[in-house]
Amino acid sequence: AVSTIATDPACQDLTPAATSRSAAMVQSYPEKPKICCLGAGYVGGPTMSVIAYKCEDIKVTVCDLNERRIAAWNSSSLPIYEPGLQEVVETARGRNLFFSTDIDAAIRECTIIFVSVNTPTKKSGIGAGEAADLTYWELAARRIAAVCNASSEKAPKIIVEKSTVPVKTADAMAKVMAASCKGIDFQVLSNPEFLAEGTAIDDLFKPDRVLVGGPVTPQGNAAVECLANVYRRWVPGPQVLTTNLWSAELSKLTANAFLAQRISSINSISALCEATGANVAEVSHAIGVDSRIGPKFLKASVGFGGSCFQKDILNLVYLCRSFGLPEVAEYWHQVIVMNDYQKKRFATNMVSAMFNTVSGKKIAILGFAFKKDTGDTRETPAIDVCNSLLAESAKLAIYDPKVSREQIYEDLGKDSMEKILIEDDPYIACSNAHAIAILTEWDEFKTLDFKRIYDTMQKPAFVFDGRNIVNVQELQDIGFTVWAVGVSLKQVE
Repeated sequence: AVSTIATDPACQDLTPAATSRSAAMVQSYPEKPKICCLGAGYVGGPTMSVIAYKCEDIKVTVCDLNERRIAAWNSSSLPIYEPGLQEVVETARGRNLFFSTDIDAAIRECTIIFVSVNTPTKKSGIGAGEAADLTYWELAARRIAAVCNASSEKAPKIIVEKSTVPVKTADAMAKVMAASCKGIDFQVLSNPEFLAEGTAIDDLFKPDRVLVGGPVTPQGNAAVECLANVYRRWVPGPQVLTTNLWSAELSKLTANAFLAQRISSINSISALCEATGANVAEVSHAIGVDSRIGPKFLKASVGFGGSCFQKDILNLVYLCRSFGLPEVAEYWHQVIVMNDYQKKRFATNMVSAMFNTVSGKKIAILGFAFKKDTGDTRETPAIDVCNSLLAESAKLAIYDPKVSREQIYEDLGKDSMEKILIEDDPYIACSNAHAIAILTEWDEFKTLDFKRIYDTMQKPAFVFDGRNIVNVQELQDIGFTVWAVGVSLKQVE
């Protein structure tokens, strides 16, 4: 079998005779390769569903050890919420899209095996708090090798990184596969996801780009083309980019670092706006119309969250330190420092505005997900804000249209259960409250009857808008004391 590890092109034998021999050794892949994905979470489920939806003649199987999760994917109540996902799944499921716990059967059957397992930040050991924990990733690699070793079928396999992983992880996996499984050619590719929760289906239907990285060898190039051709069925050719492995892996970390950097940058300016009397929305608009900067990711808020931004930046920081680049590591670490500062500052401003105490006061928390149009609470700023308020002995009433009460209890811990109420109605959550904290930009919050809410609240009634979605002047006219991110409190009293 051809080596699965990319080598330095400068060290390869590129003579015509050698090139001819290598080309002759390249094994072909099916024109309509069967596909499976190990991991039925936020990335694997939607991505495979769209591939099946767009490629009716390709069988796609999504696998997971979690029986309840697979049962949910096979039901009318999907385990994750994404606009448009339900319709995509219902169209393809049972036709060429399948959800199963039989991982071994899927591995044996499929040519392309996506690995989309959890890669959380390590909590202990070397790199704790920064490096990615690749335990599940390595277990997946060894499972694939074991299944293929036991199979009489020796057709070549393509393994695709879909999880966010450190640079050179594919190289490590290739070594594991080469050492664990003989007689089958494995090509390990990187195909990072660039999805934004809440718009994931649109992102998959019309991506800015699809990135496929692979070994710079004849067999590696063939594998890259096989996967790229799947995407080219609905994505215009120029938007399907091919690179070497390490460029693909690093591009994912860098993209999220740049996006998070913009959020932390405008949030840092929001603090200055509050101190000087400037309005961060006006500043953001003024710089956003500059074509060199653009308007995206310049909306000040309580802070960023989600499964990727913080994890990817910490991963990038760890990589920089590992490669002897402490100044670069510190530069990117400041993006996280600023985000933590913004969340802490929001909670501190709440306490300060409410006469330096929230002890025993009811505070309505509107929104718990890290952004609208998703039920995902990973790294949501709401956790930090709520914990800060609970530490000040506040009583919380929480409402979110998509986050389950079980998830909120899990995020805030069992010790908080007696101190919080989880409501199914925003008006009930706000009734008799001293203050409202808007922590997710759900559209429904923009159309609430705030006069009705004001009449049921304790006075003075406060609104702390962590997403800048309410009309400050209208709420002031009703009688609220309003605090908005990046707007001087003195201006809006």
